[in-house]
Amino acid sequence: MDGKLLALETIPRMTDGDIETLLAALTRETRRVERVDLSFGAVWIKRYGTERPPVWTRAQTTLARLLGQPFLRPSPALDGAGMIAREIRRIETFAAAGVPVPRVLYSSGSALVLSDVAPTITARLKALAATDPAAHDDLLVACAAHLGALHAKGLCHGRPHPRDFFLAGEAIGFMDFEEEPEAAMPLAAAQARDLWLLFLQIADRALLGRETADKAFAAWRHAAPAGINAELVKMLRFLGKFLSPTRLIGRVHMGSDLRRFLAATGYLSEVLLNAPRPADASKAGKDD
Repeated sequence: MDGKLLALETIPRMTDGDIETLLAALTRETRRVERVDLSFGAVWIKRYGTERPPVWTRAQTTLARLLGQPFLRPSPALDGAGMIAREIRRIETFAAAGVPVPRVLYSSGSALVLSDVAPTITARLKALAATDPAAHDDLLVACAAHLGALHAKGLCHGRPHPRDFFLAGEAIGFMDFEEEPEAAMPLAAAQARDLWLLFLQIADRALLGRETADKAFAAWRHAAPAGINAELVKMLRFLGKFLSPTRLIGRVHMGSDLRRFLAATGYLSEVLLNAPRPADASKAGKDD
């Protein structure tokens, strides 16, 4: 019996039939991410090293340097083995901090086998959208709160999206750790970008509009470290320069990406850049 087979046998509750099914799936190397149903439930295969050369990554690095904007820097580019090592390391780091994450069941030179963590937040949102708009938006608020709690632990996700969050009892868990922005920029900048990326989804998906956005931002801010605010302000001052030209483009063609950019950047800019400064708020309180 070879080493690969012995390693697969260590996965809990694996039968001989499961090993055969999983080996066949691993050797097919068809889709980058693949669900495999086994006797005890589903597992997921993630394959690495199949991506195109990171031409855009190099361009993004150059752009970030020219514009002096650390939040634009991409995560360091790695080969397949490096990507696997990074994902395993980040999963272990999140787990050690008490954050729900998938379990790594098996690792080869080009793929990971991960435990199933359904239902994802995206799946739950789809189910609630037509039946319970309030619960739908409460779940978006919970995503922001749990992201803030993640930031309070000194962590960041990298590309937070409801499809990469999952329900774990009363908590929300995280998956898909291919990005590591804190390796390319200060942690506070990476966490500020996390919030903006999540609000690209929240501001666009919220069924109850501004009310939900306000609750989500307050929930994140309540849990997150205060030091992120300064990075958020710097990032939004830069992104805000593109709001007017983006609106002009949108008059001709308003695609989903433009719509999300305008909704999230416009909302966060209004809340953070137009809010009274602490000294002003304090003075207003004394005047009342």
